[in-house]
Amino acid sequence: MKWVTRERVKVDRVACPWLIKKLIDPEAEFLFVPADQVMDVAGREDAIPFDVPGVELGHHDGKCSFEAIVAKYATDDPAVRLLAEIVHGADVAEDLYGRKEAPGLKAIAEGFQQMGLDDHAVLGLEFPVYDALYAYCQHQTQR
Repeated sequence: MKWVTRERVKVDRVACPWLIKKLIDPEAEFLFVPADQVMDVAGREDAIPFDVPGVELGHHDGKCSFEAIVAKYATDDPAVRLLAEIVHGADVAEDLYGRKEAPGLKAIAEGFQQMGLDDHAVLGLEFPVYDALYAYCQHQTQR
C-alpha cells in the first residue's frame, strides 16, 4: 500500500511510517510531497494520506497523527501506547502527557531534518532510533 504525507519529515512524519512498517503494513511505500499536493497525489496514486489537515490519520482533538493511527488500527500494545505519548510530547506544543523523553526525541528529529537529507534517508536513519525507543517503552511497561 502507498501512504502519502508532506515532505521535510520531522517527529510525527517519521514516527508514523515507523509504526506503519512495524505493525500495520511491512511493505508500505511512502511518498513525500509538498503540502499542497498531498491530496492530489493520494488520489492519483491510490495512497493513504496522513499527517495533513482534514484527513482521518491527522491531528484531531489535540492528538497527533501517530495517535490517530494507533487508534484506527486498534494497537493495544502498552509499549506502543507509551511511545505514542512520547511522540505526542515531541510533536504537539500543548503536551497532554508531560513525558520526560519527549524533548530529546524532538531534538533528535530536528537534528536529522537539519542535516539536509531527503525524507527517505531520514527514515532509514531514524527508524533504528524508534526501534530503540520502542524497546525502551517495552521495558518500561513490563516493570
